[in-house]
Amino acid sequence: MRAGAGAINVVCVLCGFLLVSVAGQAAAQGHPIRVLVYHDMEGLAGQNDPNTFRFDHPEQYAKGRQLLVADVNAVVSGLFDGGATEVDVVDAHGSGNPEPDIPAGALDPRARQLFKDHPFEPYMDLVEPGRYDAVAVVGMHAKTGSRGFASHTYTIGIELLINGQTITETELIGYSWGRVNVPVVFASGDDRLQDNLKTMPWIQFVVTKKATSASTADLRPVDEVHAEMKARARLAVERLASAKTMPLAAPIQAAVRVVPPASLAVLQGVPGIKYSDNRVDFEATDYKGVFDGWYALIGVATRAYPALLMEMLTERPDGPAMRLEFSNRLFARWMDYESGRWTPPARPKPVEGKRYHGDN
Repeated sequence: MRAGAGAINVVCVLCGFLLVSVAGQAAAQGHPIRVLVYHDMEGLAGQNDPNTFRFDHPEQYAKGRQLLVADVNAVVSGLFDGGATEVDVVDAHGSGNPEPDIPAGALDPRARQLFKDHPFEPYMDLVEPGRYDAVAVVGMHAKTGSRGFASHTYTIGIELLINGQTITETELIGYSWGRVNVPVVFASGDDRLQDNLKTMPWIQFVVTKKATSASTADLRPVDEVHAEMKARARLAVERLASAKTMPLAAPIQAAVRVVPPASLAVLQGVPGIKYSDNRVDFEATDYKGVFDGWYALIGVATRAYPALLMEMLTERPDGPAMRLEFSNRLFARWMDYESGRWTPPARPKPVEGKRYHGDN
């Protein structure tokens, strides 16, 4: 039971995890209500251009940042209207920008952007008992295979499973905070994400747009979306006592299944690896073990991305020469290492004075 929570009543068992009803004394007795807001950047209102969430497309990305600020501030306003006394916002997108996707000074001044003096994984490393009473997620996307706008899970080509069920990143956050019995109470994104989140019916959800493909969407009037965001964020806080948390019972069955451009085929035939058709299954004793397994397998799967680069090289007039240069450098790296002339660089240490904002 988390600090400040009332009695926890088990209401059902679904897909191997417990849904519990949290009688929030904070909401019922006027105690502080602290909310952590995660923002992604693919499920924004007014957005139908995938380049608006990519830092390497500066003109479109600048527009995306404006859309992000507007969505987050609408939600922050609603959370405070509902009785929140503290709202922190963390960047969970990973656009490639060395600075937060929300520009300095653009956030509602009542809220605070979350920074640390060391790198951290926003979905896992912020979880601690008694720190927050609720979690909200803004600008989220549907899971891989959903045909949503920019639909994916964690990164492109990845599908994550818990106890046989594919999950979204919103559910990933729900399971993570379920470790300390804190509920996800609000989410926004496209209509495909709304369909995905039938597993979390207590969430106050706002549909920002209708996905027509992974790269196109029919937009709702932005002012209408923001008004609904404020109203539903307010309700999310006011109805905190009826929200559910998502603790997982051990052992946990987990898996990673991948689709192009990712691949796990390199693991086929490795003893001890449960591999089949670009999927690896494993068991963990707790959710941290699940996440660590996912993270390691995602690292393997995304090693297949450069295959596309090699395809591009074969199409270029200078492709054969570039492939030969690559081969020569690979050969030289091997000989330099064997000869003691080269050593792998050490993992970078946190930079003194640098502020880390999450997925940066």
